[in-house]
Parts: sequence; C-alpha cells; structure tokens
Amino acid sequence: MLMVHLALLSGNIFSSTSGVYTDLFLLAAGLFAGMINAVAGGGTFISMPVLIYAGLPSVQANASSTVALFPGSLASIYAYREDFKSFEKISLKTLIIISLTGGCIGAFLLILTPARNFDKIIPWLILLGSVTFIFGKQAGRLLQRKFTISRSSLIITQFVLGIYGGYFGGGAGIMMMAVWSVFGFTDIKLINVNKTLLVGAANSIAVVVFIISGKIWWTQTCIMLIATTIGGYAGAYYARRLNQNVLRGVIIFLIVLITVFFSYRAYK
Repeated sequence: MLMVHLALLSGNIFSSTSGVYTDLFLLAAGLFAGMINAVAGGGTFISMPVLIYAGLPSVQANASSTVALFPGSLASIYAYREDFKSFEKISLKTLIIISLTGGCIGAFLLILTPARNFDKIIPWLILLGSVTFIFGKQAGRLLQRKFTISRSSLIITQFVLGIYGGYFGGGAGIMMMAVWSVFGFTDIKLINVNKTLLVGAANSIAVVVFIISGKIWWTQTCIMLIATTIGGYAGAYYARRLNQNVLRGVIIFLIVLITVFFSYRAYK
C-alpha cells in the first residue's frame, strides 16, 4: 500500500514538473514568436508547432496561435504608430477594410476545414509565399514591363491575402510583402510596417470568429499571450533600426526553414 502511494506521488511530481517545462516552453516560444512577427512576419511558425507539442490539434493550434499572437501585433502596431504611410496607388484605410473582410472569410474557412486536410495544405501555402518573396522583385520588374498593374488588381490581391491571413495566419505578412514587391513597392521598411498593421487587421476579425466558435484552448493560449505581447513590442522597436538588406536576409532565412519544417511534418 505504501508503495502504491509512493508511486502515485512520484507520478504527480513528474507530471507537475513536465507541466512546468511545457509552460516555460510556451513562454519562450511566445516571446520569440512575437519578436519574429514584428521583425519579419511568420511568428505562427514558432507558436503553432509549440502549441501542437503542448497537445492541441492542428486547427485548434492555429486558431489559438492567432489569438496568442494578436496582443503582440497590437504592441507592434503601437510601436510603429508614427511610421504608417499609404502606398502610392491606394490608401491605407482602403487596405484595412479589405483585409478585415478577407480575414473574416478566411477564419470561417478554417473552422470548416478538417484537421487532416489542413495539415496537407500548410506546406503548399508556405512554399507559395516563400517563392513569391524570394523572387518577387525580379517578377515585379518583368510584370511591370509587360503589364500595367491597376489599382483594382491591388485591391483584389489584398482581399485574397486577407483571406489567407484569416485562414492560416502563418506567413501572411511574408505573403503581403512578397506580393507588394511584385506591385512595385520597393521600400522594405515601409512594406514591413504596413504589413504589421494589415495582418493585424485580418487577424483581429479572425480572433473574434475563433473565440465565438470555441476553437481556443485558453490555458496554453494565455500563457503564450503574455510573452508575445512583450516580444511584439521589442521586435518592432529593433526592426526600425535594421538595415534593409539585413531584414530581407532574415526573412528569406526564416521562410526556407519554415517551408522545410512543415513539409516534413505533413508528409513524413
């Protein structure tokens, strides 16, 4: 009988210790994800795998990750508040409205997607964003020689990007930066700043939809949420001081790692 009590006590201690390590891992991942989101985008690629490790199914992990990263996005937006500017062809206000609408549609699509299908779709979405960002500048020059990129084309593209942001979230900022480079926007720092605002807009409506639908695992989400807020502000603070070429290099490095990781996870 004594041995049974000792065994139960030992199991509780190890379980408690494991829980502490998981919580610390969630905090560390949240801090890093918030910083990455502000500097280059792609914080979901840190937060979502860690939430899956903590026991969440992939769809719930993605929804919970969106909620956990959102305060960090707000902190980054506040840090960038003096740097936002409209692009030449379209106002920032119009892009915000478009992003909100697309984000709402994307969030509902995620809720309707079976987890197994979602796991298979992720690598292809990331690969598309990676290729577009790496070769976006060259593709933009080629397209601008052959076609006139209209304001309506930009509106449609941003709407699709908003859907992507609400559906997956991971790499939405990278996708926006990639596509905007194709449209001829070359100021990487302005693109990065505006990306933070517009991804935040798409995510804001997605957060509401995910919470109402009951997809959030609150214990893990709240632990990570605290760290992403701190990381989001710190990342935005330092991103403003980075050289443009360094920032682009960081983004390319991250999206290559991200693509490999999720491809392995889906098809291993």
